[in-house]
Amino acid sequence: MAESELARDVESVLDVDPEAFQERVREDADVIKAEIEAGTFDNPQAIVGLEYEFYGVSDDGSLARIPRRLLEFVGFEKELGLHNAEMTASPQPLNEFGLEAQEAEVRARLEAAAEPMDAEGLHLVSDAMWTIPPEGETAREYLTASVTDAGVEIATNMSASTRYHAMANTDEPAGMVLDAPHVSLDADTVMPEALITSIQPHYQVPQAVDLPTYFRYAVRLAGPLVALGVNSPFYPPDLYDAEASPAAILEEGHDEARIDVFESVLNVPGEQEKVRFPRDFESVHDAVDAVVEDDTIVPMPVETGGRFDDEFAHFRMKHGTYWRWVRPVFGGSSKESANARIEFRPLPGQPTVRDTMAFQALLAGSLEAMVARDHPLYDLPWETARENFYAAVRDGSDAELTYLGPDGETTDATEMYTDLFEQAEAGLRARGLDEETAAKYLWPLRQRARHGITPADWKRERVRENLDDGASFENAVYEMQFDYLEHQRDTLITGSFADWTGRGGEVEAANHRSNRRG
Repeated sequence: MAESELARDVESVLDVDPEAFQERVREDADVIKAEIEAGTFDNPQAIVGLEYEFYGVSDDGSLARIPRRLLEFVGFEKELGLHNAEMTASPQPLNEFGLEAQEAEVRARLEAAAEPMDAEGLHLVSDAMWTIPPEGETAREYLTASVTDAGVEIATNMSASTRYHAMANTDEPAGMVLDAPHVSLDADTVMPEALITSIQPHYQVPQAVDLPTYFRYAVRLAGPLVALGVNSPFYPPDLYDAEASPAAILEEGHDEARIDVFESVLNVPGEQEKVRFPRDFESVHDAVDAVVEDDTIVPMPVETGGRFDDEFAHFRMKHGTYWRWVRPVFGGSSKESANARIEFRPLPGQPTVRDTMAFQALLAGSLEAMVARDHPLYDLPWETARENFYAAVRDGSDAELTYLGPDGETTDATEMYTDLFEQAEAGLRARGLDEETAAKYLWPLRQRARHGITPADWKRERVRENLDDGASFENAVYEMQFDYLEHQRDTLITGSFADWTGRGGEVEAANHRSNRRG
């Protein structure tokens, strides 16, 4: 019998009958469909939500485990790794005051967390992938450390998430490997996924029946938005193959390696590929059925309370492993708050809060305008949208993307982003933002599109400069990461990535200096 409570919990999960679980999921789907037909998931007020992941570092910049008591005290939730923290911002109406409230909440909670974290010698970092392992450990050691308790494999540095630990102990395990250019790692658990952090905007559709239309646009926006947001061109240096040269790594590595991590750790190529670019839906019922028919890796015991969405609790549980880069969500604690929404998952963590909110505004504003205007991007073939997405993952701002705008098909990035920002601004203004306020939210990403500089580009340039100065590849990456942390310490709450590149403008720079945090 297992000694630890966690191992015993894993054993109980493994005893769940998958066929009985799946039957309950099908029954839950019927409940959701009936509520869709009754209009329960309709809500004419557009709502936006945000999940924002961070990782902890110590004063010297190395990865750090965050004490659970501290995490709860500062109002963050645990994520996969012991070094992770997640903030779920309160859903807000998509209007000037809603966006302002959401941004203020994120800033307020980060500011409130700073003092108790500082007292422990810890800091929260907004990034896409950590590169400096904990003091005295290699990244390989940290990611692969595990113990066996009565035959149950437990990842030493993973949070007490029964589902994720159970994935290492099922008959249908995930890939549990890293497979990327010049990077390879085999693990006994899914802990290597804890390399990565993301931001996940949510957009609630007014009428559930229209979800497939909004979803189709969101799928086609994935490539252009990822190309602007790429932020993980480097792994921890000790994960690279010994024979890989710095030149080869710089030339062949992907700008958004976070995508590679999630897919290679959780997929088994040719057998089980749950993490992937999503297909379009013909109807909202198809969106429900897609979750039902998805492979079940770990059926879980389900507890209910009295919430409205407890009426389809097994469906909700299965949805937790419906890993698509864009996915539909049906939920709500009560019938009054029930909603159908789109969860946009491909974006990496960003250098600052303002950059994060810019993506929130760009996605929501674009969806608003494109659906209202019957924008031609709707007709871009799904295959092309998928090619765009993985091109953006590989090449970031240098990717050649195919876009379908008012003037027809184009591969010109300037033409694409000119139209995309025009749509986003129109959508925000339709929700009551004046021209100046809409432009303010979109400004950080306009700067990236105009100058062709992403966080991944910034990181690559820092590493090249360090190599040119004679640094080893390991030190070149570490110095880049120290530079990233130093820049973020000054700009996370009040600045933007444009300040890092010297393109903040005189007014922006003055505001930054007056609000600078030490």
